[in-house]
Amino acid sequence: MKGSTTIIRWMTTALVIALLTACASVPTGSIADPRDPFERNNRAMFSFNQTIDDKVVKPVATGYVNAIPSMIRSAIGNFFGNISDVWTAVNNYLQGKPREGTSDVARVVLNSTFGLVGLVDVATPAGLTKHEEDFGQTLGVWGAKSGPYLVLPIFGASTVRDSLARPVDLYADPINQINTVRIENSARLLRLVDDRAALLDSTRMMEDAALDPYLFVRDAYLQRRQSRVRDGKSD
Repeated sequence: MKGSTTIIRWMTTALVIALLTACASVPTGSIADPRDPFERNNRAMFSFNQTIDDKVVKPVATGYVNAIPSMIRSAIGNFFGNISDVWTAVNNYLQGKPREGTSDVARVVLNSTFGLVGLVDVATPAGLTKHEEDFGQTLGVWGAKSGPYLVLPIFGASTVRDSLARPVDLYADPINQINTVRIENSARLLRLVDDRAALLDSTRMMEDAALDPYLFVRDAYLQRRQSRVRDGKSD
């Protein structure tokens, strides 16, 4: 748990800095988008994150795709997807959706046994739909407003509500149950690289299509989060 505690402390510190800096950097005059009153500061953080991604994360993810066969990468993605279903189940129960929560539990049981500890996704073909729920969505279901858009260091697009919920998600991460710090951190790094590799194609599309990548990411994130909180339902 030592590694996870360090990550949560770092995340909390980064969040406080981001919030304080944003509050101190509210542009004067009219606001172009009321959802993004801290746009000037957010753009600076977005640029910083892009630099880290371009110089470190993206090249590593590209090398990962080139070096690791797709079947193995699929198994790795399935494994991390399986353990994420545990926290998804908890959030579905917290949101008052017992049917979805029970389905998530069934997915974990089925994939962890017949799916070789989650390396093979046998639950989806069996008709158990995969859900993606986190504590930020749970707070939204409970009535918490999203608040202004924020770009966090390293973690990227967020809102005030989702940022405040993120330490809870980090603490509840099943990877925290790994007792060896080196193995825990290696698992987190592998998941980061695997997640980034899965986004390589969409990132290229964004770079080719978007005149302003910042606005593209912001609008897509806010729309996606609103849809997830409402489970795809319109007003």
